[in-house]
Amino acid sequence: MYVCLCKNITCGQIRSAIENGDAGNMRDLSQKLGVATQCGKCGRCARGILQDTLTQRSQNDIQIEQVSAA
Repeated sequence: MYVCLCKNITCGQIRSAIENGDAGNMRDLSQKLGVATQCGKCGRCARGILQDTLTQRSQNDIQIEQVSAA
C-alpha cells in the first residue's frame, strides 16, 4: 500500500527501513525515504507503521531471548 503519494513510498519500504536499522524514528524516515517532507499527509500513517514495526520487532526480540534462555 502506498503511504506517501508525493514520494511514492510504500508501507513495505517503511517497514524494511526500520527492520534493517536504517530508521528508528520519524526523522530517520524523513531523511532516508522522504516521508512527510512534501505535503505531510502521510505523517500519521507512517508514524503508525513505525510504532507497529518497532513494537513487533521488540516482541520478537523478547521471544528469541525466552527461547534462548530455555
